[in-house]
Amino acid sequence: MAQDTVSKPQNRIDRDILAQTACRELMTYGLWDTKTKAKRWIKKNILRRETTPEDLFFWTTGLLADGLWHYKQTCMVTERAAAVEKEPALTDPEKSGEVQKETVFQAEQALSAYYARWMKRGCPIYYPDDLLSGETLLAAYEEYRANGRNNGLVGAHNVQACREAVEKLAAYGMNYPVDEMGSFPYRAAQKNGYIFVDLIGLMCPFLYRYGVVYDRADVMEMAVKQIVNFAAYGMDGVTGLPYHGYVTDAACKYGIIGWGRAVGWLLRGMTGCMISEYGAERLRDAYIALVDAVLPYQHKDGYFSWQLHAMDGPVDTSATGMICTAMKQGIELHILEDSKYAQALQAGKNAVYRSVRDGKVYDCSGECEGFGQYPQRYGAYPWALGPALRL
Repeated sequence: MAQDTVSKPQNRIDRDILAQTACRELMTYGLWDTKTKAKRWIKKNILRRETTPEDLFFWTTGLLADGLWHYKQTCMVTERAAAVEKEPALTDPEKSGEVQKETVFQAEQALSAYYARWMKRGCPIYYPDDLLSGETLLAAYEEYRANGRNNGLVGAHNVQACREAVEKLAAYGMNYPVDEMGSFPYRAAQKNGYIFVDLIGLMCPFLYRYGVVYDRADVMEMAVKQIVNFAAYGMDGVTGLPYHGYVTDAACKYGIIGWGRAVGWLLRGMTGCMISEYGAERLRDAYIALVDAVLPYQHKDGYFSWQLHAMDGPVDTSATGMICTAMKQGIELHILEDSKYAQALQAGKNAVYRSVRDGKVYDCSGECEGFGQYPQRYGAYPWALGPALRL
């Protein structure tokens, strides 16, 4: 359980320090050290065994990029509002606005360097998970296309390269193999038919936004279909919560019911596909029903457990952050309008920030290793830090 259960409000200083940590991790997380590179080289070139690539554009850093982009955008909105009101942008009297401006500048530099490094390598896409990193690039490209101003990531100097990168990501997603129902298998090359809920949160927001930006109804439908299919084949009929995944032709569901991040991935995918009327009409009822099924499992102190109905088990800031981020989006989209959602969001936000120490978000469960494999390791990981920056 989290050590500190005393309620405190979201701290402006905490959020800026989190952004500084995210900037560092964005450029370093996943990098192989010399020892790892040597082992991989031997395995590939001497032992002739298959090795996984050094993927610096994976979902972990994608969540950090997403968090930093929204942190930057929120700070800019706050600064503009403060300028109109002729008041300081920050409410903390002990902190100068120059610190926030410097952190925003760091975020822009980190995001620019992150995408430039990937594009310099030829925009390699190793896994469907990599589309999560594409969300921020697409959002920055969309913003530049709308107003023509350099936003720290996309400018006149690289707009063509960014567009080509976005197109490559979109082509990968649109041509990714599907099963007989049109769902994305998690690792198509394994040919096991496993449909993981993770891919809904990893792929669908990018694909749907791409469809909106480029007026591609077929791509929007492709993204929505993933969610519709999962609602039909991957949910528990009693609790209304998702399993971790399923296999369509076996009519079998896998993993546990209500794994916290599974709920987070599903909600993330839903909100990402409700940014326009088409997706909102298709998914609104299912989204509200899922949120309503989730809320009874929120602890009194605001946290959610690693498995939602394991109320006496460890809390998980990644599950809490992802679920609350999706609720925040639902409120902003005017889909969640009851006051209970705002109250749950605030409680979850406060909980996540109680787990902040030394610029990191602790009480986060370790990386899942497959259906039914949820190591009970808790620490500070990017999949808690990224969502925290969006709260």
